[in-house]
Amino acid sequence: MIPATSFPGPSAPTTQRVLKAVGLQYEIPGRTLLDSAELTIRAGESVAITGPSGSGKSTLLACLLGLVRPRAGQIDIAGKDITRLSTGKLARHRRDTIGMVFQFAELLNELSPVENVALAALLKGGDRRAAYQRAEELLTELGVPVYHCDTADLSGGERQRTALARALINEPALLLADEPTGALDEDNRESVADLLFSLPPRWNCGLLVVTHDASVAARADRQLELRHGQLLPQGGAVAV
Repeated sequence: MIPATSFPGPSAPTTQRVLKAVGLQYEIPGRTLLDSAELTIRAGESVAITGPSGSGKSTLLACLLGLVRPRAGQIDIAGKDITRLSTGKLARHRRDTIGMVFQFAELLNELSPVENVALAALLKGGDRRAAYQRAEELLTELGVPVYHCDTADLSGGERQRTALARALINEPALLLADEPTGALDEDNRESVADLLFSLPPRWNCGLLVVTHDASVAARADRQLELRHGQLLPQGGAVAV
């Protein structure tokens, strides 16, 4: 298990709001997935969202990433309403402010672990040498082999830690994770979950985790359930 206490953060803590979604509406034929859904996340805070399959969790993530536009509502990420941005400005804002971790890591096997991580910084326009150096530092901290290792040969836990390094290299304001432990065995699930939930206070970012795993959700500062198109706290009223 990677000791969470060893992982450094990039800046001093703040209580800045990194995400505010208000009045989100989204429907598909015959079903409403988001019905005036609202959510706020601050820097240093973690939030877990649960809900049955088909409840709209993936749709919510797609809206927050700007991949689909809600029929109504506002999504403010790091000070900008992404629902009002042009395609080009949205892509740049997403690149600069959001880190994403997928259930199956979505790494490029033809690239090395270092190249997978550095690529995110290079796409932002970073210096090549600095990007590779930072990628190596992140992977070393996360316990991923840096040299003489093919991405295809990484274990499930190592793949997810590589995906975390890739999501972190641009120091995002908001980190999104979609079932980040869903494809892992018990030991790797615990290790990755420990690491994931240690990141918000250390990196001064907000963390939103979508999961079906109650034990993973319980690690978050707040637990919400997407039910009837709204984000509800455990046993209560609509969350804001």
